Amino acid sequence: MNETELENRITAVEMKLSYIEDFMNQLQGVVVEQSKQLEALKQENKMLAANLRDVSNMLEGDILNNKPPHY
Repeated sequence: MNETELENRITAVEMKLSYIEDFMNQLQGVVVEQSKQLEALKQENKMLAANLRDVSNMLEGDILNNKPPHY
């Protein structure tokens, strides 16, 4: 292999590495954004669960004292 072929191969490898680095940076951005979305959804889920628990506790007494409709 002569010097020109070696330089061409090195240049090709450097170009591929550059594309891979760019892709990794983009992928990291996506992962960070998804992590933020996941945390927001976890917080929303906790809030909804607490609200559901509160509503269930408020209605618990009423539900136990009501007769089913077929009586």
